[in-house]
Amino acid sequence: MAINPEEVTIIVPTRNEERNIRKFLDSLPESVNLIVVDAGDDGTADIVSSARPHYTKVIRDPGTVTEARKIGADNAATPWLLFTDADVVFHDDYFINLARFEQYDLIYGPKLSLDFYKTYYKWFAYGQYLIHLLGVPAASGSNCLVRKKAYLESGGFDLRLTCNEDSEFAWRVKQTGYKAAYAFDLVVYAGDHRRLDRGMIKKTLHSITRCMALYLDIIPDKWRSYDWGYWSGYNTNRELRDGN
Repeated sequence: MAINPEEVTIIVPTRNEERNIRKFLDSLPESVNLIVVDAGDDGTADIVSSARPHYTKVIRDPGTVTEARKIGADNAATPWLLFTDADVVFHDDYFINLARFEQYDLIYGPKLSLDFYKTYYKWFAYGQYLIHLLGVPAASGSNCLVRKKAYLESGGFDLRLTCNEDSEFAWRVKQTGYKAAYAFDLVVYAGDHRRLDRGMIKKTLHSITRCMALYLDIIPDKWRSYDWGYWSGYNTNRELRDGN
């Protein structure tokens, strides 16, 4: 059977996303279910509740992004879970195109850009596809759809991880025996480029080296919670560019 938007729950962790959340909400169909797990102290949760009173649940929890994804999944009642981030918007035909992928269990697509770093995002998407062809689902937590059955049977997210939990999770789904697809026509657009502002090479090398270490399972348990500088200095360059 085709995947209908009504069978999908979108799960999005938020932390002080007032600048992004309205555009994100405007890109969603009215009938799709949404669970927002908010760890911030601004008005994000209130904006969500006011702008989208139906098919929406807001849960306040001060945990990590990985814990937020798990909380959202635990509270979802639909057969499909769509993990994403509050700083993206969905392409107009995203939820129409879902119908073409019902034979798969894990579907993920590219994150592109409508303003800054367009070339980088495009080539990063091609890199994801190349890695996918090699048998590794290089999924991003900003655009990852999974059957809830596959999510549960693969063990869900590793709560010890504070970054790259999305790619590690997708790898285990594939290792459990489920079918994965990379879908060029399931596009989201990034609206927040703070990590790229800190350096494209730094971001790319961090993603590649850490994901490879996770795929090979060579990171000791006591180090899995370290982010290798992923979050440090996160706001600096974006705030300068925005004049804040």
